Amino acid sequence: MGNPSVDSLCLSRCSTYAGPAHFASADFACHASCSIKLLSQLVQSSSDGEVAKIQGFDFAEWLKSTVTEKDFVGENWETSVLFCNRRRHSLNSIAELTDRPQSDDGDVPSRPPQLLVIKPGLLRYGDPFAAKFAVLRAWESPLPLPAFLSTHARSAPALLCSAATRVAAGLLDLLPSLRVVVTTSAGLNHIDLPECRRRGVAVANAGEVFSDDVADAAVALALDVLRRVSAADRFVRRGLWPMEGDFALGSKLVGKRVGIVGLGSIGLRVAKRLEAFGCPISYNSRAKKPSVSYPFFGNVCELAADSDILIICCALTEQTRHMIGKSVLLALGKDGILINVGRGAIVDEKELVQSLVRGEIRGAGLDVFENEPNVPDELLSLDNVVLSPHVAVFTKESFQDLAELMIANLEAFFSNEPLITPGH
Repeated sequence: MGNPSVDSLCLSRCSTYAGPAHFASADFACHASCSIKLLSQLVQSSSDGEVAKIQGFDFAEWLKSTVTEKDFVGENWETSVLFCNRRRHSLNSIAELTDRPQSDDGDVPSRPPQLLVIKPGLLRYGDPFAAKFAVLRAWESPLPLPAFLSTHARSAPALLCSAATRVAAGLLDLLPSLRVVVTTSAGLNHIDLPECRRRGVAVANAGEVFSDDVADAAVALALDVLRRVSAADRFVRRGLWPMEGDFALGSKLVGKRVGIVGLGSIGLRVAKRLEAFGCPISYNSRAKKPSVSYPFFGNVCELAADSDILIICCALTEQTRHMIGKSVLLALGKDGILINVGRGAIVDEKELVQSLVRGEIRGAGLDVFENEPNVPDELLSLDNVVLSPHVAVFTKESFQDLAELMIANLEAFFSNEPLITPGH
């Protein structure tokens, strides 16, 4: 194998130089106080996540075949390699390894682990991860995602994602070094958990970080639909008050019978809030909760028939997909209201639209939809429907708490400690 032809190949040191380094356009040899193992690791963990190749020349392969352990002594300083991008040499990529200072005891600090982020999500509001991790921002690259992952992220051990990223075999195949997935959502329906387990990839979620915020939003949606707050706002803004006078009456929340589908962390918080309004609470869940006194309904249709307000708080699974269909909506009845802060696909959206248009239920408050961000046109024109763009979880406080939890999970993983909020 020939040597690379480059104008500039720079080895910069962090402490005492221990040997000569000579570079030529067609031939070079290097002797430095750094082990071949360390230099190989540096090249392979470069900023583009891939071994740099210049005119087909594979530097790491040359390093392994040409330079031997006897050419290096000691490991107490680190080398950075920069291949300057000169168009006339048709360089295929730039590999840049950043110098880092020595610690007080003379050891080189370890490189921060790579953290792959496919969509901005949490990073739209700042980047609390940059101080602790080498963040790979896939959305900033002009490359198609598969090309970016194959080129830049093959050595990334950690993935930070949201519910908008499907983590399944196809994505995992492109990330052979992946060892942990940390999702900013409480739900895990976007992650193929059996496939992750099979590959030895750990999963952590948002735990109960969002529970209070989602519970607040559920109560807000119920109040809005019943008291017609958003509809009244539109009535005033459109100048209809002086022309039409009286606005249609709403209904009070106090005393309404509330059925909660999914009495987990969020469902329990919804129940506690609505108890303050004097609302009788009943629920449906995978199993009866011995720790609560609320009436349990094993059948969702029966729960809906006994409720004025049906609030969806459960996770999306194969068992809960389209669980709220025509029969449940008919059981809820023309005076009933549906609130969904779970997942859009728990409700058969076509049946919901028809029930609302026909007046088979009184109204709905929806934070989630089956095909986000697309919302059925019919819903947009209905005054008895309150729509929210899947933001029940989003507050300044919850985002700060979420960032701290995500970092804590990542730090626990890289310290070989149990995850704070493991996904199951």
